[in-house]
Amino acid sequence: MTFEEIYLKGCYIITPKLFQDERGYFFESFNEHKFKKDTGIGIHFVQDNESKSSKGVLRGLHYQKNEFSQAKLVRVIKGKVLDVCVDLRHGSSTFGKHFSIILDDKSYKQLFIPRGFAHGFVTLEAGTIFSYKCDNYYNKQSESGIIFNDKTLDIDWSLPNKELIISSKDKNLPTFEKLFKLNE
Repeated sequence: MTFEEIYLKGCYIITPKLFQDERGYFFESFNEHKFKKDTGIGIHFVQDNESKSSKGVLRGLHYQKNEFSQAKLVRVIKGKVLDVCVDLRHGSSTFGKHFSIILDDKSYKQLFIPRGFAHGFVTLEAGTIFSYKCDNYYNKQSESGIIFNDKTLDIDWSLPNKELIISSKDKNLPTFEKLFKLNE
């Protein structure tokens, strides 16, 4: 597998080495030793999550606060998503910047997102199965998020707003500006 750090420090695109033959395919989706050797990041995942979604489902932008912050390793098992992460690390040179990537069941690419980021995705195909590992347990009292159509972040979700399927909870998330009190 190869690791490519993106412009948001600590985020990596991970491309597995795929072995295919007449039986199907095999690849190693995570190797803790190789991950640490190639990124310099020690990580121990404690929780795996999976969702199945219709086309146009947008989940995010979510994050966990303070000591419940989570690093994530995200991938698509079936289908296709536009995956987005936003740097929320105060003092980072890329604070408030975002990165997006297409993750699908053809390239098998994954995205590692360190602690201190918001994360979201929109499904671009029906029946998409999305999976992610977390290095910290979910804590309901620590959950937070940013509204998907935040004007400061200006994320292009690849689909018109009228085609997006968003939970009422996610439709009512605060703006980036309000969360981080940018104009005070």
